[in-house]
Amino acid sequence: MHIKASASIRSNYNDIAKLCKETGEPVYLTKNGEGDLVVMDIKAFERRAEELRVAEELFRIRSARHNGARGYSIADVRKTLTDTINSVGERDKLG
Repeated sequence: MHIKASASIRSNYNDIAKLCKETGEPVYLTKNGEGDLVVMDIKAFERRAEELRVAEELFRIRSARHNGARGYSIADVRKTLTDTINSVGERDKLG
């Protein structure tokens, strides 16, 4: 974890940006000794946002299953895919 005084971003922006890019970690900025802001590389931010989105989706699915939502077997998925492929093939023949 990297911690810097918030004033340092004004005078050391390039150094802080380089640190964020090189480490892939956020830099915590403080003001009067208290946490104030977090600065991070955009690629690291996007990666964390995607990880959070996936985790939220998994949580939603697990919660739904826990509350009785129906799951699908491999056979169910295979049949649905086969039926879909066949119906597209039939439409192509008609079209």
